[in-house]
Amino acid sequence: MTDTMQSPAPNASGAEPIIRIEAVNKWFGKFQVLSNINLMVAAGERIVVCGPSGSGKSTLIRCINRLETVQQGRIVVDGIELTDGGRNVDSVRQEVGMVFQQFNLFPHMTILQNCTLAPMRSRGLNREQAETIAMKYLNRVRIPEQAHKYPSQLSGGQQQRVAIARALCMTPKIMLFDEPTSALDPEMVKEVLDTMISLADDGMTMLCVTHEMGFARSVADRVIFMADGQIIEQAAPQQFFSNPQHETTRNFLGQILNSQHAH
Repeated sequence: MTDTMQSPAPNASGAEPIIRIEAVNKWFGKFQVLSNINLMVAAGERIVVCGPSGSGKSTLIRCINRLETVQQGRIVVDGIELTDGGRNVDSVRQEVGMVFQQFNLFPHMTILQNCTLAPMRSRGLNREQAETIAMKYLNRVRIPEQAHKYPSQLSGGQQQRVAIARALCMTPKIMLFDEPTSALDPEMVKEVLDTMISLADDGMTMLCVTHEMGFARSVADRVIFMADGQIIEQAAPQQFFSNPQHETTRNFLGQILNSQHAH
């Protein structure tokens, strides 16, 4: 039964998946939020996770850097077993960057300080090294001129690009995005998606929870559809959009594509 839900085998070279999620179950109290999740992600793969509200998408990606813990199953990230306990969590968090719906920038620090804090604390860089890296990534997200401003002086789209730069300053192998555009005004969505597209072009391993189906079509190697805490369907974008297999998926796509008809 579960075999049909397994992800593709490791790539031709037989490389170990960078993320391996096996038979994961998670409850909040009595409510089962994740149910028998099996997912393998190859290094460099770009995955979009979509599905109705409350389907467990955000919880799933938050388990990958252990912002949430699971009660059953295993999660292995870049060879590090996450379900083993404390020490491994820090190692994994250095490899995994996370960008949230709310930008989570420190309001009392400049943009540059927001970006240098973690590399100085957890990678032991000195200020000069950290600032060099921070400026590199602020250039990368095309807002180097904002380095000495405070978050409140930036637009939402700019703040989200800072959040992406801040995550990149830790030179992660994997980037997780949890609905990174849903808190933004429509005119700011494109600038953030463009930043994410350019990361994808670099070959960054990415998991992105999003309703932006245009982004899924153009960037994803695989689209994963979740409902009721389960992976209902997964396919390459072309197949996912043109020939969804499940009625739940078809209904969801009908609703979301109607609401995004312009895109």
